[in-house]
Amino acid sequence: MEVRRRRQDQGERVATHLHRHLNTVNLSSAEKAKYHLKLSEKYLAEAEELLKKGDYVMASEKGWGAAAEIVKALAAREGRELRSHGELHKEIARLTTATGNDEIRRLWLSATALHQNFYENWLPPEIVEKSIEDVKKLVEKLKKLLQLH
Repeated sequence: MEVRRRRQDQGERVATHLHRHLNTVNLSSAEKAKYHLKLSEKYLAEAEELLKKGDYVMASEKGWGAAAEIVKALAAREGRELRSHGELHKEIARLTTATGNDEIRRLWLSATALHQNFYENWLPPEIVEKSIEDVKKLVEKLKKLLQLH
């Protein structure tokens, strides 16, 4: 467990470094969007692997990360950078209104519950599993919006 936790911490440090680096290089909006999309896909795959191993706490955080990164991808495509939880929530509200699709908001709330579960570890395994399914749906919906631009 400790080795896995250290690997996860190292992976998060790498992602943080890459995020910082992303802002120092002159990438196009499309390139930044692609970066966030790839990170979303990576986190979703890791969440699924962690579920198989029964690590619901870390799977929760990876599920949250996948959702947050796909939202960042959409904003990046438009030349905007989201830097806080509040900005992510506002972007979800904007996307929900712009598309008229309230399911985006509902699926996002599953992702936020996963993020809280990382800290609290209060969700039963079956709810974590269903919430990660919701994140998969959210990622697919938002990927379609990303492709429309």
